[in-house]
Amino acid sequence: MFHVKHDSEFDRDEIASAAFAVFGDRLGRARVYRDLLATAGVERGLIGPREIERLWDRHILNCGVLATALPDGAGVVDIGSGAGLPGIPLALAGRTLRVTLVEPLERRHAFLLEAVEAIGLEIEVVRGRAEERSVIAAVGDADVVTSRAVAPLDRLARWSAPLIRSGGELVAIKGASAAEEIATHASAVGKVGLTALRVETVGADTLSVPTTIVRGRRVDRPEKRRRTSR
Repeated sequence: MFHVKHDSEFDRDEIASAAFAVFGDRLGRARVYRDLLATAGVERGLIGPREIERLWDRHILNCGVLATALPDGAGVVDIGSGAGLPGIPLALAGRTLRVTLVEPLERRHAFLLEAVEAIGLEIEVVRGRAEERSVIAAVGDADVVTSRAVAPLDRLARWSAPLIRSGGELVAIKGASAAEEIATHASAVGKVGLTALRVETVGADTLSVPTTIVRGRRVDRPEKRRRTSR
């Protein structure tokens, strides 16, 4: 059993209030996850020790509010899940979401399996890279593919698009440079079938700093016309 220091961040009224607003009666499970991040997550190098005092604000709540931007019942694939962000907070906050975590590194994959069991979540954890055929076969045709701090938008789109059904979405948590990334990589993203790129914020009514996301819709690319010679 893991042992943690007092969760001083949760003593702040604004954090406790936001956590209850996002997770409701699953708040106890969210606190179990926080404790796992603060112990095993730090010990295994998934979370930096300086992050312990801001796990709620910067990580768990930042990801949990994303659930409000996703359709009820959506099948969501979190690629490069790492310590379970954003997938685990999404699964806790989004009651009807069907979440799958995808992570290639063994130690992170092992942590995710342990975390899912300790928290009591019924979500799938797949080991592999998003671009691998085996992963595409296992979790493809998703309604939403999400991620957090995985790669620049061009690479992220290339890895994500094959997993998204036609009409589904890429919904990636990004930082202040989100609009700049769209401007820089719009052409490359369009080539893999993702369109209507835009920046949105979620959680403005709950968090002091809302979460910034980039979202785009997957469309089937028209077949290239074959050149014919006369």
